[in-house]
Amino acid sequence: MRGKTNTKKIEKHHIEDMVGRIYMSLCVLLLIVIIVSMVYFVASKGIANFISGEVKLTDFLFGTKWAPTADTPSYGALPFISGSFLVTLLAALIASPLSICAALFMTEIVPGWGKKLLQPVIELLSGIPSVVYGFVGLSVIVPFLRDTFPGQGIGVAAGALVLSVMILPTITSVAADALASLPQNLKESSFALGATRWQTISRVILPTTMPAIMTGVVLGMARAFGEALAVQMVIGNAPFVPRSLFESASTLTSVITLSMGNTTMGSTINNALWSMALVLMLMTFIFVLLVRMLERRNKI
Repeated sequence: MRGKTNTKKIEKHHIEDMVGRIYMSLCVLLLIVIIVSMVYFVASKGIANFISGEVKLTDFLFGTKWAPTADTPSYGALPFISGSFLVTLLAALIASPLSICAALFMTEIVPGWGKKLLQPVIELLSGIPSVVYGFVGLSVIVPFLRDTFPGQGIGVAAGALVLSVMILPTITSVAADALASLPQNLKESSFALGATRWQTISRVILPTTMPAIMTGVVLGMARAFGEALAVQMVIGNAPFVPRSLFESASTLTSVITLSMGNTTMGSTINNALWSMALVLMLMTFIFVLLVRMLERRNKI
């Protein structure tokens, strides 16, 4: 009787294991199909203008004039590409030092009450909708820039400041996890050699965890590069290459969200917007590859 009972249990576990494997395999297969379908759809729409010859690739990437409704249409996307890169880089430059200092404060300076103080704030920032950031930017940042610097306040600087606050939680969380996972004996060895706390942080902790911290920076840049609504509300949405941080500009995401609903599927302008979406997707892939490279370097 015991042998039959054990056999039934083994068969039951075997069936459960097989069902679990089939279910997971179907989920992974569905995920792969969705990703491949999305990439194919965006890529096929994005290269349609270049294949048909209606728009040249060089004119699209390096053209500075965006006038799709003119008598002689122009589809230069350089103003939007440059705006996206400029705003993203500025946001990363502003947010990275603040995020690293916040992570050091939580893990190395006062890991007790410091973490209790900052962690809820960081979680709150990550949960705020982007439209709220946009309204705060319009109500606080834009008037401040208008009263302090030349211009109307709306422009690249306003967009970068709003984005820097939005990516703070991402960079801070990754940096804090990297600092917390550092072996304790590494810091104790530094203290044993007579190094001060700041010497240990600057010469041991930060160099060791820098690849992981840079992973958080890249993830934050990916978040900033794909943000649409908050930037759209404060950047001015002007189709020109910005010559100053206080001039209006536009990004790939903002022009797509503003124009896509007013175009006809399959038209030249619609396909040009899909080309911008393709550029965004390619940049996302590049950010993912950078993260993978940094993770591999961190493991080494």
